Amino acid sequence: MKKINTIERSKASEIMDDFDLQGNELKKTLNDLENINAWLGGNQITLNGIEQLLKKQPKEKVINIADVGCGNGGMLRKVAVWARKKNYKLNLTGIDANAHGIEIARKLAHDFPEIVFLPLDIFSEEFKNQQFDIILCTLTLHHFKNPEIEKILYLFIQQAKIGVVINDLQRSKTAYRLFQAFCTVFIKNEIARKDGLTSILRGFKKEELQEFSKKINAENQTITWKWAFRYQWIIKK
Repeated sequence: MKKINTIERSKASEIMDDFDLQGNELKKTLNDLENINAWLGGNQITLNGIEQLLKKQPKEKVINIADVGCGNGGMLRKVAVWARKKNYKLNLTGIDANAHGIEIARKLAHDFPEIVFLPLDIFSEEFKNQQFDIILCTLTLHHFKNPEIEKILYLFIQQAKIGVVINDLQRSKTAYRLFQAFCTVFIKNEIARKDGLTSILRGFKKEELQEFSKKINAENQTITWKWAFRYQWIIKK
């Protein structure tokens, strides 16, 4: 059995990091990743974070929420359904650097007029000029190297009026082995399987997130472990 090293974050690339990935291969992989996130409880972690940030907001107020690294828009569709049930008024924006993925997301969101999608690189000037009430970052932060993460967090704090919800992976041998076992039964897509395992090795230890948290100008922050091997990081402005 392959030896797993979780002492430091892996620098290995993921197949999904290729923004030219497109067609049926991209569509199926994004769908499988959406299903994995739903099956392992990831959607609820983000929804719970949004609910915490909205507690003191009047329901008649229109709230602008962005999902950075939105993929096929699955998380935003879940947010839209949740908001309709809770009677929140939301404008939702999905942002992703893969323009092919954005086209897939637009087609899947045809029943959700409250959602728009933008093909943007988060290091671009166009993205820097965007302003939102809440920024979501679900299973996206681990795709970046530590110096890039510091820049991203600085940007988020400048752009979000109410706060930020980060939902990302815990790096652990147990998580790696359990995901291997999960894939043998439920996931046949080779890209989703390989990228999922690489993602875990690119994930975080709690103390690493705490170190990032010290470098941003926001005193009200909580970092909480959640099943399945996730961290929910809520930053309140």
